[in-house]
Amino acid sequence: MKATVADIARSCGLSTATVDRVLNNRPGASAANRQRVMEAAKQLGYLPVVDQVTLPSRPAHLEFFLPIGSNAFMMDLANHIEDYAARLPLVASCRIHKLAGISPSALQAAVENLSLRANGVGVIAIDHPRTRNILREIVEAGIRLVTLVSDVPGAPRSAYVGIDNRVAGRTAALLMGRFLGGRRGHLAMVVGSRSYRGHEEREMGFRSVLSEEFPNLTVTSAVEINDEPDISYRATMKALHNEPELLGIYCVGAGRSGVAKALLEAKPQRKPVFICHDLTRATRGYLVDDLLDVVIDQNARLIAEQSVIRLLGSIASSAPYLTRKFIEPRLIFKENVPVQ
Repeated sequence: MKATVADIARSCGLSTATVDRVLNNRPGASAANRQRVMEAAKQLGYLPVVDQVTLPSRPAHLEFFLPIGSNAFMMDLANHIEDYAARLPLVASCRIHKLAGISPSALQAAVENLSLRANGVGVIAIDHPRTRNILREIVEAGIRLVTLVSDVPGAPRSAYVGIDNRVAGRTAALLMGRFLGGRRGHLAMVVGSRSYRGHEEREMGFRSVLSEEFPNLTVTSAVEINDEPDISYRATMKALHNEPELLGIYCVGAGRSGVAKALLEAKPQRKPVFICHDLTRATRGYLVDDLLDVVIDQNARLIAEQSVIRLLGSIASSAPYLTRKFIEPRLIFKENVPVQ
């Protein structure tokens, strides 16, 4: 027989009113009493559990702030979040805020529209003092926070949902070196935005493995494109013109379409090894057409599902932080492109 609010109250020696306030995340209960109530609720099996994450007893209102723009991965992520949240009874509402850019001011403007009933917020943001302050104010208002895709560890978030970006960059370098089989020459790098901690970590990981294991390969062009395909296209065309024997191109963030367009137009005598992140409709085509060699995929669907689950878990938990667990990236070649 399922435990009741009265059972929890008897177990922890508190009133049913206090238990009700804690379970519904309302003010008026001390941190100590919240701890006692949540612990009793878990022991009695009152709270539902998904993937070993305890979920809240009441439906929650979730909101996500995503710098979608023309980024296909961000669009897929937003769609997966909406689809998954719509299928969960414990999500009362899910709202996606499309940021006008990646700057702290764009996030601040969007946060002004945060609903007063919001229980949890998911955000993709740059690691910047103003951003950290904005996120801190959200948490101080009693709202749980998770970061997605690119972490902001200085913010009081309950969890980070995404891959280990430094490891992803190291993986890209290892693949590049193995593909090139000991050849000596130059590489180009297209960086989305170093303002994102995730992009910065990928670049650091990539350069580290080149230095450690493949000193025969040198990055001679590294252009920050702010996720703009046109800038990516021009940077790639310039790199191909300056280095007719360019061996490889690593696209750290967005801008994949610009690189692909440049390769198609320039038609180099020997195509550089092309490695990028994120499986989208476009990158599927690049793989099949042998324009792209490998995709290091973050798995938008899994990030979406885990961001919702981790937000619900943080709302149910009295602990400020959930156990850290990275999402494992997938290596996608033309022979193992998964069914959509």
